[in-house]
Amino acid sequence: MDDRVAQRDEAINGAIVAQHRLIKDIANLTDEQAHSPSLLPEWSVGHVLTHIARNGDAFVRMMSAAIEGRATTQYEGGAEGRAAGIAAGSSRAAAALIADVAASAESVADVWSRMSPEAWDGHGLNGAGEEWPCDAMPFHRWREVIVHHVDLGLGFTTADWPLDYVERELAVSLQLLPDRLDEPDRRQVLSWLIGRGDQPTDLVVAPWQSRPGYYFR
Repeated sequence: MDDRVAQRDEAINGAIVAQHRLIKDIANLTDEQAHSPSLLPEWSVGHVLTHIARNGDAFVRMMSAAIEGRATTQYEGGAEGRAAGIAAGSSRAAAALIADVAASAESVADVWSRMSPEAWDGHGLNGAGEEWPCDAMPFHRWREVIVHHVDLGLGFTTADWPLDYVERELAVSLQLLPDRLDEPDRRQVLSWLIGRGDQPTDLVVAPWQSRPGYYFR
């Protein structure tokens, strides 16, 4: 097994475990909790759960197309379709939200089980219209579930993230860090990292999604 397949299998296993943990943690969700604010600005818990479900459906959409030898967009209707789907489902009762998240997660696991080597070599299209390799999608799904699980604000925190996810995500985030710093701050970070300066305390770091082509939806 080559490293690419091993990393993909690790992400599939991680995402499936993360989905199971999420479904377990929301099993007793009340309507009051579902309609309460999440940790994301302007989003309720219902918004976050609906997003997790529609995100799962989007991966199923892209990978199902790849199985058929096609490439399609992540969300039907693009960004507007994505926003409309989340808004439409956000105010549902807790029982409906729980069932939606569970059904979407089951569909994600099912489509992964049906992927062929040729399908894994295929791609979808992200929100910017760029090719998104199917091979990378399991890790993106893992990220979506495990990060937004924290955003629910229901007790699952970053301290609950498994080490294998942290190690992989941290490597990606550190690789992107230079693009988020201006030139003086890059010099300051480098001087600290190689023992030629003090630890920076006043860095200005651009938002995480500001790097072109880096998609977290």
